[in-house]
Amino acid sequence: MTSLLVNMAIFVFGIFVLGAFLARMYTLPLPPGPSKIPIIGNLLDMPSSYDWLTFAEWGKKWGGIVSISIFSQQIIVLNSVHHAIEILDKKSAVYSDRPIMQMGGELVGWKNTLVLLPYGNRFRNFRKLFHNAIGSQAAAMRFQPVQEIESLHFLKRILESPRELLAHIRRSTGAVILRISHGYEVKGENDPYVTVAGQALEQFSLSTAPGGFLVNLVPQLRYVPAWMPGAGFKKIATSWAQTLNTMVDMPYEYVKKQIAAGTAEVSFTFQLLESNTTAEEEEDIKWSAGSLYGGGADTTVAATYAMFLACALNPKAVQKVQKELDDVIGNTRLPGFADRKNLPYTNAFVLEVFRWHATVTTAPHATKEDNMYEGYFIPKGALIIANIWYMLHDPNVYPDPFSFKPERFLGPQPQRDPRDICFGFGRRICPGRELAEASVFITTVMSLAVFDITKSVVDGVVVEPKVEQTTGLISHPKPFLCSIAPRSLKL
Repeated sequence: MTSLLVNMAIFVFGIFVLGAFLARMYTLPLPPGPSKIPIIGNLLDMPSSYDWLTFAEWGKKWGGIVSISIFSQQIIVLNSVHHAIEILDKKSAVYSDRPIMQMGGELVGWKNTLVLLPYGNRFRNFRKLFHNAIGSQAAAMRFQPVQEIESLHFLKRILESPRELLAHIRRSTGAVILRISHGYEVKGENDPYVTVAGQALEQFSLSTAPGGFLVNLVPQLRYVPAWMPGAGFKKIATSWAQTLNTMVDMPYEYVKKQIAAGTAEVSFTFQLLESNTTAEEEEDIKWSAGSLYGGGADTTVAATYAMFLACALNPKAVQKVQKELDDVIGNTRLPGFADRKNLPYTNAFVLEVFRWHATVTTAPHATKEDNMYEGYFIPKGALIIANIWYMLHDPNVYPDPFSFKPERFLGPQPQRDPRDICFGFGRRICPGRELAEASVFITTVMSLAVFDITKSVVDGVVVEPKVEQTTGLISHPKPFLCSIAPRSLKL
């Protein structure tokens, strides 16, 4: 009897404590932010482009964690690395879901790829497949020979037609990832696989920008008939869905045909298809392989293109890299991954590229349950946006943030490694970060070993490249002119 009374007392006390905790949590305020209009909330405050700039301005006014609402949807913006780590890393079990992106996810179909998969068994399975293939440094090292060979091809193409820089970067990046994902060798300047992927990835970036399409902010618009005025987004979504499906299906069918013919090369897709698979498993393999290609190609292209822009604008930094390469390697061979440990300034240069140009501008997460943080209430289903662009340009973390200074990562007290930020946070961190970072490194060292990259001169006038970014979740430098010339006539 005594034991029963004790157990009942403990139970009642537990209920009391839980009730007190919940009562306290639900009376906590949301983080501060701009004032809201009844019913629509901050709908009119939400930018349709370059949202990271608006988020940064809010951060300066209301602090590192800001809240807004669009109708009933709560949105929490994180402008601080500290808050991102405390929330997205340390509380990843709660904050690892993805918000439902109506345009890009539901209507176009990117919800089937790793980047927009909801947190659950399928997401964990995709992550496991990715980690085994490319997720560790040891795994990524297996592909270094492919990256070095493709970088050599890249140099030859640049030498032949330097004005086609962006096209060469796309082809080179696509060639490496398609070899890894599907065992496919890119052929020709206008390879259909690379072309359709470029289109799909540009559309992804536009379709997932929070303010890019009104349906992303007002989900009910998804059910509006396509013939109604203002429903033009549905026609766009249908077209973009066809592009996405082509990007995913075309290389997958290529592997299937190669397997049937007995000529398939070892690849991510081939290895997974070797075992007996169900129709459901094959669907997962197809979309995980498409995720591998889609997730790595566009971000690596953007970072590599930004590297060339940085070179054109910062000749002194380029000269320091070239001197280091000449001193360590000489002029009898090209640099490779084996030289990396002996190139401290060059490594710092690559880090500064990742910091200076934020390829992924914002990282959207969603909460799986109610939570509280630093005295604020964070409701279940809230959209959590990490403003990666601002975190990489926060003057409190990176003094003089808009200047390109590789030296900030050297010396006894280097500034924070930007790779801790630019690849995302928590269980949503980019699984291909090792591969992407290695790609930018090898392209940088090989290019600067053989080329001088400077500002263009047109009709005797120096053309100053503008530091401008495209809008969207994945942001590229806007097209610019630069001069790419051999350092030596021997080339």
